[in-house]
Amino acid sequence: MKKDLQQITGYALQGEDLTLTPVDIIIKDGVITSIEDNPKAYRIWICPALFNAHTHLGDTIAMDCGVTGNLEALVTPPEGLKHRLLRSASREDLVAGMRSSIEGMIAGGIAGCADFREGGVDGVRALDEAAAGLKFRSIAFGREGGENIAPGLGISSTRDVPDTEKLVSNVRKAGKKVAFHAGERDSTDVDAALAYGPDLLIHMTHATRRQLRECAESAIPIAVCPRSNWILGMASSRAHPPLTLMDELGCTIWLGTDNAMFVQPDMFSEMAFTSAVYGLPPATVLRAAVGGSVLSGQPFFIQKGVKANLFCVDPAGSNLRFSRDPLVSLTKRANPAVIGTNVFNL
Repeated sequence: MKKDLQQITGYALQGEDLTLTPVDIIIKDGVITSIEDNPKAYRIWICPALFNAHTHLGDTIAMDCGVTGNLEALVTPPEGLKHRLLRSASREDLVAGMRSSIEGMIAGGIAGCADFREGGVDGVRALDEAAAGLKFRSIAFGREGGENIAPGLGISSTRDVPDTEKLVSNVRKAGKKVAFHAGERDSTDVDAALAYGPDLLIHMTHATRRQLRECAESAIPIAVCPRSNWILGMASSRAHPPLTLMDELGCTIWLGTDNAMFVQPDMFSEMAFTSAVYGLPPATVLRAAVGGSVLSGQPFFIQKGVKANLFCVDPAGSNLRFSRDPLVSLTKRANPAVIGTNVFNL
């Protein structure tokens, strides 16, 4: 059988270090088989595909609905505004909304997401339907029984779910992952979440140094959602979430966009906001925007022997052609419009 062969030439951000190098990338049957130095490479920027580490895509149907109120009134199950809107939406609209958000993410160089999926078994199936036929890996953390057919369980907070221990035990026996919202409005639910040895924690906006050190020592990734925290009033300074402290302690940081109800699932905007407000190094920010891809089975970082999941930017088509540092410009200035080509092999 003839192999599918592709060559991409440009300046690639390679490996987890995101080292910028002029290269030819050879792809056979979707796998990077060779990365060869090429000092004459075109001025094309080759970036690993992004991964949105925390979404609620079902909320697309409630986008910008003029909401007011505190976090509990808006998003806490089962009677938060978002849950009431989800229950009242038709399945057709729910699937169409999620699909439109996924298509927008693909256009923005995002090849996958980890979605907290409301609606039980049918909610998980609706997400699968929304992503059907698209080059995109949607990973559901199910709720309300949806965890029985999803890759994992997503718990809003230990304070909101009375039968947490039973739920976690059941999914652990099935060899599935467990993720918790924790530390979003205060630190009081973090220790309870940590006690379950989670595979992923979401937010940790108000986590303490001790709690973050435990995350670092136990290699528990943290998916932070800075824009959502600010919009929902959970943060008002660079102290929350404590990204600098997380980085200093060696925490694994991933970026997510949270509820589509409030925040567009655009990782370029998330990176730019995080860079501007929290002052993390550009490589740390981009690494956080790619790192959650490990949930898909194989990280998207560009290296030999892995599936090619990347996108190309031609800076000649915008003022990015004047950039002195592509890594900085990609994290602070880029937007979906500058992407010329997606190469996704999921």
